[in-house]
Amino acid sequence: MNVTQQIINTEQGYGGSPKANPEYYSTNKTLDYAKGSNSLINARSEIITSVPTTFAYKDSVGLFGAENVFIKVDLDIQSGKGFYQNVPSLLDNGYYSIYVDTTDPDIDFYYDPAEMDFAREFFPENSFEPTTLNDNLDNIMHPVVSVSVNNLKTGNKFVDAWFDVRLYTKDRIEHPYDTLYIDPKSYFYIGFHARNTRRLPYNVSMTVGDSYIAEEDLTSEQRRYLV
Repeated sequence: MNVTQQIINTEQGYGGSPKANPEYYSTNKTLDYAKGSNSLINARSEIITSVPTTFAYKDSVGLFGAENVFIKVDLDIQSGKGFYQNVPSLLDNGYYSIYVDTTDPDIDFYYDPAEMDFAREFFPENSFEPTTLNDNLDNIMHPVVSVSVNNLKTGNKFVDAWFDVRLYTKDRIEHPYDTLYIDPKSYFYIGFHARNTRRLPYNVSMTVGDSYIAEEDLTSEQRRYLV
């Protein structure tokens, strides 16, 4: 039985109110002021529409506040910030369009990185038509998008040893890895957990969309992370 509202009503009856300091949530017998949620079912939601995107999470978790914080991440991927593609996907001469990731640092030693100037060519030259580019990702059949979490830690090993961050599938099942591949119109959860009876600060980053790839093109290693 949830008696939170009755407790609040009683405190308000004698002119008081629950303390908003996270360290006193449990002594208030209420988590109404807690960030996120102590339950997967009621996790607050964040929406991602473009990739790649990186989130930084810096806060604290544990007694006497919420011992677990869950966030639901809804994906509605519509465009890519670091991807470009030719349009249409299949040109008249039979050549398929390709994707170019302009952020890739692994450039071959003998080649300079390509420079893309969108304003130089407006007319056909030597029988070649100018390329039209956009950031639409619709041309990939049955795509999946990568999600990865990285515990950056606080630098205090006595604190970091007791903090844990986990990914959860849309079925609210704990994912055994720090990386997953998921449908770009689906959702997942990220959970921050205190494994000790004290308040623990944390520093975590989450990146969505380092890879945006057709499911059939996943390697055997990547398929381990598919949900």
